[in-house]
Amino acid sequence: MATTPDLIVFDVNETLSDLAPLGQAFEQEGVAAGLSRTWFAGILRDGFAVTAAGGNTGFTEIAQDSLHRLLSEHGVTAPGESVERIMGTFKSLDVHPDVVAGVKALHQVAELITLTNGAAQVAETLLSSAGVREHFSELLSVEDAPAWKPARSAYDYAATRRGTDPQDMLLIAVHPWDIHGAHEAGLRTAWINRTGAEYPGYFARPDLEAPDLPALAEQLARSRG
Repeated sequence: MATTPDLIVFDVNETLSDLAPLGQAFEQEGVAAGLSRTWFAGILRDGFAVTAAGGNTGFTEIAQDSLHRLLSEHGVTAPGESVERIMGTFKSLDVHPDVVAGVKALHQVAELITLTNGAAQVAETLLSSAGVREHFSELLSVEDAPAWKPARSAYDYAATRRGTDPQDMLLIAVHPWDIHGAHEAGLRTAWINRTGAEYPGYFARPDLEAPDLPALAEQLARSRG
């Protein structure tokens, strides 16, 4: 990357938050831990479908409705109570182990904000609990944008809100679909690959790749000289 960005934009769900405890939350309700991954993927699928059709339904509404139906399909007899407990876990997740050090280091490189498909309040709770909220200028949600990421209008909303040219913005995410959307909207991109996964060949490649946030901060610091 030839120049460091003026504004770093963080995805929140999975990029900052560790979803691993959701598996245990599902097990406590009497269903398989792996069903948590099915649920989260389904939230994204249905949110993307609403966006493709021209709508913008809130993340929480989709999450709760789909969770109730999923638990019912898997034999949970009182799904309403289970939904409340699992959603409680989701809203009180911790950050990944690399996040605190990485955010502090990246704050030395550029201004930081978030742009999430979820609720801004969830990001507020997550970052405040981790002790890094002060490093973010603003926490943005697509609930206030025309559509979910990866629609171009979501990234345009963040650029307009912050008064920053997209080419001076860097999106950080673990999701290749988010990387692709940001690239198409003119942002630079950084893929956090904590699992050593292979990047999909059908998406635009990220400008940067790192195994964690501190490693990404080192790359950006070197490029700044």
